[in-house]
This record gives sequence, C-alpha cells and structure tokens, in this order.
Amino acid sequence: MYYHDKRLQYPVQVTEPDPAFARMLQQAIGGVEGEIRVCMQYFFQAWGNRSPTPKYRDLLLHTATEEIGHIEMLAHAVALNLEKAPAHLQEEGVKDSIVGAVMGGENPRHSIEGIIHKNLLSSGMSAMPIDSDGVPFDMSHIYASGNIGADMYANVAAESTGRVLAVRLFNAAHDEGMKKMLHFLIARDTMHQQQWLSVIEELGAEAVNLPIPNSFPQDMEDQTHNHDFFVTSVDGSYPEGRWTTGPTLDGKGEFSVFRSEPMGQEPILGPARPDSGAQAAQIA
Repeated sequence: MYYHDKRLQYPVQVTEPDPAFARMLQQAIGGVEGEIRVCMQYFFQAWGNRSPTPKYRDLLLHTATEEIGHIEMLAHAVALNLEKAPAHLQEEGVKDSIVGAVMGGENPRHSIEGIIHKNLLSSGMSAMPIDSDGVPFDMSHIYASGNIGADMYANVAAESTGRVLAVRLFNAAHDEGMKKMLHFLIARDTMHQQQWLSVIEELGAEAVNLPIPNSFPQDMEDQTHNHDFFVTSVDGSYPEGRWTTGPTLDGKGEFSVFRSEPMGQEPILGPARPDSGAQAAQIA
C-alpha cells in the first residue's frame, strides 16, 4: 500500500511563467526519458521480482515511489508556467503562423506548438501524461524483464537518458525557480545511476555477469562467432578498440574481427498457396 503527503518533495516556484517551457517540461513527464517511464519501470520490476533476497524488491519500491513525487513536482511546474503566463506571450504565439493556425481552428493535436493549447483545452492549463509533442505515454518503454541483471542495466540506461534530458531542460530554463527544481532532479538522477550500478556490483559477477541471462549454458551458443566483431563496411575498414582484440570482459574468450560475408542461403520462398489471394502466376 502507499501513503501520500500533500506537500511537494522539493520546492517548485515560478517567477516568470513561460508556456513554451511548460511544453518542454511535458517531455520530462511523459516522454520516453521521463519520470512516468522510470516510475512504472521500477514498480513493475518490483512487483515481478523473484529473488531469495527481498531487499532489491524493497529498493525498487522506494525509488518508484520517489519518482511519483518527481511527476508531481513537474506537473505543478507545468501548471505554474501556464496559469499566469503574461498576455504578451499569448500574443506572440498568435503571430507565429503555426500557432496562429491552431488558434484559428485547426486541430491542436497535430501541431508541436499546439501542445500548449492542448494543455488548455484538455486539462484546464494543467499537466498531462504526454510528451512535448502531445503524444500520450503508452507504457511501451517499460522494461521489466524478470531478470535482475537485465533490469539493472536497463535502469542505468533510463536514468542516464533522464539526466541528459534534465540537463538540457536546465540549460534551456530562464526562471531561477525552474533551475532550482531541475538541479534537484539532476542530483537524484546522479544517485539513481550510482544506486543501480551498486546493485550490479553487490550482486557480484556470478549473479549479473554478462551475457544475460547467465542461466543459459554458453556451450549451447555458436562458439565460432560469440566474440567476433562483424565488419560490414565495403572496404573492410573498421573502428579498432577494446571490442576488437584482447580478452572479453567476462574472461570467457578473446575478441576477434570477422569480415562479414554470407553464410546462409538465398532466401527464396516456395510458391504461394492457392487460397492466399496471390496472383495466378505466383501459384504453382
């Protein structure tokens, strides 16, 4: 079960409301790098966690619940940037040809700038579970595999892209209150990256060592190409690096280079079935 406190996790204040920045903040709410994504990802990873060690499930639940607070902060920031926006910002929007067309009656859902008006028309100048283009968050970017190693690596990636977005928003912000809020969210992304990496380290090589899943016997995979870097350039050139020579990171083999060439047959299908709706010439 869950509890709530009516106070925000961190202060959110706006001195100079900016509808355009409100649209940008929507990406941090409902974008693929946003807070809804990580919140739901951690919840579903926790709810599906199967492990003799319950502390990782508990860790995920604590962080998922924290992310609800981040969504709340950003939603409040969107509303503050919309509700008291100076009239001159609205006038400038009308002068823009695209926004002017939207306000003239075209479908606001089909315009990037129209997201501002979508917030107005659909939610009364409040935040919505959408990205900065007005696309609803659809849960398709939730990664909860049931494999703790895969999930932790996915979480590091999610927090990394989330921090990239938060930094971009910080650099785009003009209002000091928004910068203050974002500098807090950036700090939390820093911690969460370290947190998930710490789980990987604590679990140890036997638990999360690559390749994932480690429950599949590696002697059943193709031993010829499981550590080859495939070169697919026409001239045979390739970027040399840690991935082309020397021992593999898991210590189970040696990296090598393979000039990619056809090893299979030409993919020619048989004739079409009589009941397939094909042309007569396709049917044997």
